[in-house]
Amino acid sequence: MVTRTENAHSTRKGWAGVAAITASLFVFLTTELMPVGLLTPVSSSLDISVGAAGLMVTLYGVSAGLGVPFVVAWTRRINRRVLLSTLLAILTAGNLITALAPGYPLVLATRLVMGFANGAFWAIGVGMAMRIVPGHHANRAAAVVMSGISVATVLGMPLGTVLERLVGWQGTFLIWSGLSVLVFLAVLVLVPSLPSANAVPVREVFGLPRVNARLRSVLITVVLFVLGHFGVYTFIRPFLEGTSSASPAFVTVCLIVFGAGGAVGNFVAGHFVAKNVLVSFAVGAAGLVTSLLLLLVIGHGQAGALIALVLWGLSYGVVQLSQLTMTQRSAPDTFEAAMSLNTLAYNTSIALGALFAGLLADHAGITSVVWFGVVLTAASLLFTVGTRRT
Repeated sequence: MVTRTENAHSTRKGWAGVAAITASLFVFLTTELMPVGLLTPVSSSLDISVGAAGLMVTLYGVSAGLGVPFVVAWTRRINRRVLLSTLLAILTAGNLITALAPGYPLVLATRLVMGFANGAFWAIGVGMAMRIVPGHHANRAAAVVMSGISVATVLGMPLGTVLERLVGWQGTFLIWSGLSVLVFLAVLVLVPSLPSANAVPVREVFGLPRVNARLRSVLITVVLFVLGHFGVYTFIRPFLEGTSSASPAFVTVCLIVFGAGGAVGNFVAGHFVAKNVLVSFAVGAAGLVTSLLLLLVIGHGQAGALIALVLWGLSYGVVQLSQLTMTQRSAPDTFEAAMSLNTLAYNTSIALGALFAGLLADHAGITSVVWFGVVLTAASLLFTVGTRRT
């Protein structure tokens, strides 16, 4: 719960802290999804299959998802600024080790550890931002932090692809380690002290879906759409290279187009989600299904691929903001705990989506990965509509 004392921080200092938390989201998210644009060079450099390279996303997501309720509950008495600084220190060290690792096993082990830090951030970051500004600006602060998702998608991952062409994939992670240091320092300077609030023991965290039917339905929805979306997105570079003979430069353009679409979708959804969040999610999910079908039908040409990715990005922006709003509304008094469960569902589904899609890519061809996405995103749409009718 947000208290008046917490909101007594000056407006200017509070928004500076929100900016630092938003930058934290940027480096966490780009580190998580950076391998999406680097699968081909990583697999070539380390002499592994593309599917095996996808495990960089899988293991990161496994620890981020499965570990977050425990990490958040076990650290419930720790000052949140101290906790966030520690998480950023882990991220910095992890990116450095990834850049210098002599072999793939160490890369995977490092990504596994980094995932724990990522998951904990997702559970506490939005709540921190809402606490350090005046109460009437709390929702706006949450929206600003979540804009880091769009910035990371528009700039972070495409920038990683560009840097890989200039300094190699190891050099890209080295640069991101340096960026993580800068964000770590910004948090130390700009984020005020925040004693833990709204955190509950592990047993109560895992009991929430049992006693809260609305939260339980939201989590099922999240699992379905994330499995489908990220199953395809993790392998978008191999798909484009295999079906449209895309160059690395064109892949970068596609990632930028997708990210820009996501930013626009996020902005547009902000005007409609407050009015009817379930309809907003349904519209976004329908767009996801349509865009993936378009990718199958016209994605063999570069113009067709761009059209599909624009719609895909727009739809994802709508769905992403909708599901976060659904989570918040389903458990307003235990938001941090609910977000830890959302993070568990989200990141575990990213991991499983990358794993299943990797198996399909290696054994049934890259096109089967897109069909996997179509089925799962359609299932999320049908489940949401069916739950609403019930």
